[in-house]
Amino acid sequence: MNIKLMPSLILICSVLLTPALAESIKAVDKPSSPDKSSPDKYVYIISPADGEVLHSPVLVKFGLRGMGVAPAGVERENTGHHHLLIDIEELPDLGKPVPADAQHKHFGAGQTEALVELAPGPHTLQLLFADFSHIPHDPAMTSQTITIFIEE
Repeated sequence: MNIKLMPSLILICSVLLTPALAESIKAVDKPSSPDKSSPDKYVYIISPADGEVLHSPVLVKFGLRGMGVAPAGVERENTGHHHLLIDIEELPDLGKPVPADAQHKHFGAGQTEALVELAPGPHTLQLLFADFSHIPHDPAMTSQTITIFIEE
């Protein structure tokens, strides 16, 4: 690159990179943070998007920031595994292991995505991150709840 052009390039970049633009770049880099976790450690649904209309099965991709994924039964600091909550109205007891049933799917092998069969109609999805023994972290790491619609 021509050294004489460097001051002009720096000036253009500094004008273009206004504080508002810098904030919008940060916002794109960080998914919407969940309701209860810290800003440095959070779980989120990468896809599908809130309001999306899909056909079953649905590929749900799990996101995680500031923690590591480890299988159930493997006790390591700052790790855990995902649980997908489907069509629940309230969180399970956060002081106990997450139940294992049709509405509380466990991904104890350390999966970061899953194909989920859903009946036609609206469904809510939320992630809950838990430790090696399926007990949610304190404070709880939950994603925002999204609603998707399954077509026949």
